[in-house]
Amino acid sequence: MAYTPELSDQGSAALRRIAWALDKPMTSALEMVIEYTGRKVQAQMICLKCRDKSKCTTCLFAQKS
Repeated sequence: MAYTPELSDQGSAALRRIAWALDKPMTSALEMVIEYTGRKVQAQMICLKCRDKSKCTTCLFAQKS
């Protein structure tokens, strides 16, 4: 991973509880949350603002557009 975001205490606590509920490590739970969110948001909104068009063939959002 090129960039590791820092989570707030509240965000970290929420992710930890999601991970516990899923019986997954936090990293796996975060991936699942991202994938779930990707299925729920409007892909066109994401693609319009995207700054890295080199990943379109494998991008979760481009696959929905």
